[in-house]
Amino acid sequence: MKSSFLLSLRGYVLIEVRGGRLEKLINALTENRMSVWDIRIVDESHAELYIVIKDFFRLRPLLKETGCRVHVRMRHGVPFLLDKLEKRKIFAIGIIGFVIGLYMLSSVVWQVRVEGNELISTQQVLEAAKDQGIYKLQWKYKLKDADVLSRAMQGELPGTAWVGVEVHGTHIVIKIVEATVPEKQPLLNPRHLVASKSAMVSYILAEKGRPLVKANTYVKKGDILISGILGDEVNHQTVVASGEVKGLVWYTPKVEVPLVQQYKVYTGEVKERSYLVVGSRALQLTGYGKTGFEQFETIPDRKTLQLGKFVLPVGWLNERVMQVNIAEKAMDPVEAKKLGMEAAKKEILASAGKDAKVVNEKILHEKTENGKVYMEVHLEVEESITQEQPIVP
Repeated sequence: MKSSFLLSLRGYVLIEVRGGRLEKLINALTENRMSVWDIRIVDESHAELYIVIKDFFRLRPLLKETGCRVHVRMRHGVPFLLDKLEKRKIFAIGIIGFVIGLYMLSSVVWQVRVEGNELISTQQVLEAAKDQGIYKLQWKYKLKDADVLSRAMQGELPGTAWVGVEVHGTHIVIKIVEATVPEKQPLLNPRHLVASKSAMVSYILAEKGRPLVKANTYVKKGDILISGILGDEVNHQTVVASGEVKGLVWYTPKVEVPLVQQYKVYTGEVKERSYLVVGSRALQLTGYGKTGFEQFETIPDRKTLQLGKFVLPVGWLNERVMQVNIAEKAMDPVEAKKLGMEAAKKEILASAGKDAKVVNEKILHEKTENGKVYMEVHLEVEESITQEQPIVP
């Protein structure tokens, strides 16, 4: 079915035509330049088609000339909606007043919130904001640009490193960054640095404390790497051990890779639909009819009205219906093994932590079965192996 926003405004109907001279009637519609589409011939004397309201009222002379009869099956568009509303005038006036009221309420500032201030009082920030026209019940259209407001407020608030003004619907958030001296880091309790997992030490740097292992030394989980105890049994002191120790850790993950990969391909065909949402119900405004897509993906974008902290049960919903095709690609076993190895490395590095890297890799076992490649791989990963352990007196 042909569908557009303009057609919805003009209004159109689905009609059923019957008569022995059906072909002549269709030719006459074309000759008179009437807006018809989706003509479906059921049999020699029966057809269905869509036609705009304006041209529907021009059909009578052609029906008399051809001896055809017409029956309206479906009605679409704004004129029919307005006709229904006209029968319920009080209800229609109430809806219009409700929408106008919501628009007016959403055009006013209902809340001004200050965030990030510690030394500067909230009242001082609000007074500076009021000087720039930011206060409750202010019309939003009277506000200056956020950048202009930010610069003006920072000039009125000494001791600020940065002032930001953000408008979120009917809320305005003023964010303050104060120019303060960074706080001193709290003192840490004495500790050892121990091995978080079994590994072969590849690098060690003791910034504070006494190293107990060397490079190329095998350690087990829980072994002390850098001791927080300095001196001997008689004369000693405890410190907060710090430093960096890396080790080689061995992993043997198992992976499986399908030899046929499926992926989505967007054709570029898009249908758009819009709705007025009230509570859990939605009234479709545009994009009537079926999409005509066998496979598609719908991307919704919903917006709701807010009053202060309250979210109103009214909003708009826009949907983009995108046509997709599912494509398949046969993968060579050699390529599948590479893909499996990369997946295994990605999974291990994600859990190994920051700065981890694979220094050696190999395939231990592999087999191809049931359209998949099954692999067990060996990965040698260099990663940080330090873990804190408090020193108990």
